[in-house]
Amino acid sequence: MSWRDLPRAPLPGTFVCSGDVLPGIGTRSVEVDGFPLLLVRAGAGVFAYFNACPHQYLPLDWRKADVLSADGTLLRCSNHGAAFDVASGKGVDGPGAECDLTPVPVQLVDGELRIGG
Repeated sequence: MSWRDLPRAPLPGTFVCSGDVLPGIGTRSVEVDGFPLLLVRAGAGVFAYFNACPHQYLPLDWRKADVLSADGTLLRCSNHGAAFDVASGKGVDGPGAECDLTPVPVQLVDGELRIGG
């Protein structure tokens, strides 16, 4: 499923947050007009995913905010431990191994993080 098919999906160009709100490496949960996003800064990239584990449809950070692995390569659902590749959202371990996160394109524009096209 494409992120555009989800309820309340924001339009391309929609403001998400100031770029300095993101940690140097880590995650941050935000809502854009009721649309839940999990923002991830890892390595040289900034990634965003619809913040719902495809295994149980609860936010990945529902039980704890720290869902990024120590090496910055995996997101791990705080509810049941399913692991997803940071760069692609592909399920790689645990109960969600055959499920993928729904990526949402984002881009930094003049210091602001915005929904991409």
